Amino acid sequence: MSLRPIKKLTHSQPTMEGAGVHLRRAFGFGNTSDFDPFLLLDDFRNDTPEEYLAGFPWHPHRGIETITYVLAGTVEHGDSLGNSGAIKAGDVQWMTAGRGIIHQEMPKGDAEGRMHGFQLWANLPSSLKMTAPRYQEVQSGDIPVVVEDDGTAIRIVCGRYGSTRGPVDGIAADPVYLDVSVPPGRTKTLPVETTRHAFAYVFAGAGRFRGASEPQAVKTEVYGGEDAGLAVENRTLALFDRGDEVRVEAGEEGVRFLLVSGQPLEEPVAWRGPIVMNTQQQLMQAFDELRRGVFLGDESAASKA
Repeated sequence: MSLRPIKKLTHSQPTMEGAGVHLRRAFGFGNTSDFDPFLLLDDFRNDTPEEYLAGFPWHPHRGIETITYVLAGTVEHGDSLGNSGAIKAGDVQWMTAGRGIIHQEMPKGDAEGRMHGFQLWANLPSSLKMTAPRYQEVQSGDIPVVVEDDGTAIRIVCGRYGSTRGPVDGIAADPVYLDVSVPPGRTKTLPVETTRHAFAYVFAGAGRFRGASEPQAVKTEVYGGEDAGLAVENRTLALFDRGDEVRVEAGEEGVRFLLVSGQPLEEPVAWRGPIVMNTQQQLMQAFDELRRGVFLGDESAASKA
């Protein structure tokens, strides 16, 4: 067994999306090949309603899957297929955009005005870029939690941990998506298949990930000018190198993080906004279809445009 060393540490960056939603992006700027098959991770944590209530009005997606995991507040959604609903605290929605969908997501705070959740984008392989759109919506109570003897709690959003499998299935990237809470002062080792790309995003507490690397060997890109070494704290992303285990030492307050891994697709990426294809020609075609009103395959819409 070999521990995965940290390849890179970063802090999530403040940015704005939708109609003016303030959030932090853990990755999704520039080249994302190290995260393949994942493209983007946003942390939309905010206690100021005027900074998120404008939401994400109607917009298209093609060629990807979006995974929304809500921890506080509610996200109301609707789409061009007539679906609508709300993702509440602890719930997960996995949307396969496939050949195309137009939808909106409108965050609503809890009673104290708090909103917190994550959105992860997973790429689709070329063979499934134009598959039919679909949803998997899972309520909080249906997501299994494994509690270890040392008090570590592992919520299995997708994939398998030990003999327990999460409720989301049939996903092209074959991901493992875990919400891990390690108690104060504890050290926890978690298995990750060697062939997968893997990362952890810390969103509560602090700790250290241990591996074969010495701190000076780690490429650190911590925004704000601080050198975190191997320490991981709130809103820190750790990208792992190869190995089959991840080990974390929790600090005095414990540590909570997302641990996500997936099998890389190793395909070319042509990406512009919410549409991700394999070639620039495919990308141009998608935006041309949007302009002509036939993005969803409704040729009659073109005659009305």
